[in-house]
Amino acid sequence: MLYQEFLNHIFKKYSGNVKLELTRMQNLLEAMGNPQNSLRGLHIAGTNGKGSVCATLEALALAHNLTVGLNTSPHLINYTERFRINGKELPFETILNIYLRYEDLFEKFEASFFEITTAIAFQAFKEANLNTAIMEVGLGGRLDATNLFTPDIAAITTIGLDHIKTLGGTLEQIATEKAGIIKEKVPLVLGEIAESPLNIILEKAKQLNAPVYLPQKDYFYQLNNMDLNGIHFNYSFGPYTFQNLNANLIGEHQATNVAQALTAFILYSEKRGFPISSTKIHSALQNIHWQGRMQVLDTSPVIITDGAHNVQGVQALLNSLHMLFPDRRFRFLVSILADKNYKEMLAMICANAEKIYIAKNESDRAASVEMQSAEVSKYKVPFETAPTVQEAFIKAINELSKDNILICCGSLYTVGEVLNYYPLTDKLIKQAG
Repeated sequence: MLYQEFLNHIFKKYSGNVKLELTRMQNLLEAMGNPQNSLRGLHIAGTNGKGSVCATLEALALAHNLTVGLNTSPHLINYTERFRINGKELPFETILNIYLRYEDLFEKFEASFFEITTAIAFQAFKEANLNTAIMEVGLGGRLDATNLFTPDIAAITTIGLDHIKTLGGTLEQIATEKAGIIKEKVPLVLGEIAESPLNIILEKAKQLNAPVYLPQKDYFYQLNNMDLNGIHFNYSFGPYTFQNLNANLIGEHQATNVAQALTAFILYSEKRGFPISSTKIHSALQNIHWQGRMQVLDTSPVIITDGAHNVQGVQALLNSLHMLFPDRRFRFLVSILADKNYKEMLAMICANAEKIYIAKNESDRAASVEMQSAEVSKYKVPFETAPTVQEAFIKAINELSKDNILICCGSLYTVGEVLNYYPLTDKLIKQAG
């Protein structure tokens, strides 16, 4: 079975099986021999930032010579991105081999696409005999397929309004779902979370005797500077103090994410009994591999792609842009999913735009060009439309001068399409610069 044939097969066959409950996944994993029970590691939930925290944890683990598996979602270009072992994507042949071995069980238990993906990750990590697994929650937490993994350390990054049809329409309801990853006596590291949802998480942690670590209360960080190479900050937690850390992630919010990851990793090192090295931490933070999050594709002209796909994400993006480029307006290429709060997202983007290019990405959940245009037309911002992200990207690049700044955002699907097509446009960009 070839790569594209495999993808078409599992999407078509299993995408209709989505059902948020854990019994089916529990039965499937039991039939597979419970591969997740052989794993040690960290489990990360949150509305935004969890991928960046996971990628930072991976870099820290690799720098400390751990053998590490990283499971994230969604993928931007290739399905293999979801599985990394020691910093490298799992070969498709390995994924296919595991799938074919357990295909009968996947069919028997009517597993969903995400459940199969998670089961493959558990099995691959077990077979690779890794000492550390980093598992990113797919959706929510309480009923997520990854939640059958019992970690050494858990983390919740942020709580925002996203996936409201599934998780609930209030921050408190969403916090309840995310708090579902908290396990008995497992340390929990939190990011910046508003008081009301935070109280729900703290109450659940108290019930389960899980120690909690809070930003600017238990661990501390200070952002000193930010540029197109990343963030520069100070950090302290208990006896650990690190000055002048540089992380190659861009964004004001990334200081919180990296500090949270550092705290989780220090706690993990204490639990597993390996020493932390200041030199290795400094080195690791400059080698974080995480695509599509304030990713600079070019500097002349500046082209940035970012996975901001909800109101909280757009606000973080805009905050970072204003820090990097004070008093500037931006060109935006946008394609947003219809089930997101695209009206508010577009209003925020319009308030900071000199021009907008509207497209429709390839997701079947994408808002139409017409839906997005109807919103943008309410504001006094010039805009153009294109049927696809690729065509919008070409149009945007053809109109760029070296003084313009182009931001491609709205959805991780949009980012993936830009990244996939970007290498083919290098000549056009150089002409614009």
